[in-house]
Amino acid sequence: MLTWLQRDSLTFPPLDKALREPNGLLAAGGDLRAERLIAAYRHGCFPWYQDGQPLLWWSPDPRTVLFPSELHVSRSLRKVIRQGYFQVTFDQAFTDVIRACAAPRDYADGTWITTPMQQAYIDLHERGVAHSVEVWQDQQLVGGLYGLAMGRLFFGESMFSRADNASKVGFTSLVEQLQAWQFELIDCQMPTQHLHSLGARAISRQAFAGYLERFLDQPSLADWHGAGDR
Repeated sequence: MLTWLQRDSLTFPPLDKALREPNGLLAAGGDLRAERLIAAYRHGCFPWYQDGQPLLWWSPDPRTVLFPSELHVSRSLRKVIRQGYFQVTFDQAFTDVIRACAAPRDYADGTWITTPMQQAYIDLHERGVAHSVEVWQDQQLVGGLYGLAMGRLFFGESMFSRADNASKVGFTSLVEQLQAWQFELIDCQMPTQHLHSLGARAISRQAFAGYLERFLDQPSLADWHGAGDR
């Protein structure tokens, strides 16, 4: 039975209560205030819903993740990076990135990054929890991604690309920087061919919960304002 969250409580049901079908649906209701979002990621779930639906919280099993040391960069992508077609910055245009991620796409009907969702993550960015990666070409924003950093874990949310390879360059730059900061894992949530081509793989929900327990409260070496500008 699906749990409905109470507005006056930040407690989520145990992850093993998530439904098998649809895979990972854990709870519904609640709100998108910063405290609840932080509690959700710490617990191992994330919000994902369409306009017209109630707020839904998910913890899929298996979980798609990428270990920074397992990043796969093809020779063609490495060549693009070396040629310097793009410049990469961190935390320079968070609002522009999340709005670009929310823009309509040819292969999807509507967007799950609703206006309230955008504002919620902008609030997290202002609190220093959510971060963005920007990819520029000729001073134009052509790609990027955003997510949350907690301890030595990064929780990826969405990415966009307006030029060939732009999002891959941004993601590669992020992973290499996170590895330098000794991050242990990047949560990619759901599987995509794009992410698997870069080295992402599936682990069990139980294993994912173990990484949360071990690394959420580890001190971080991250310096988001000093990163990027490649």
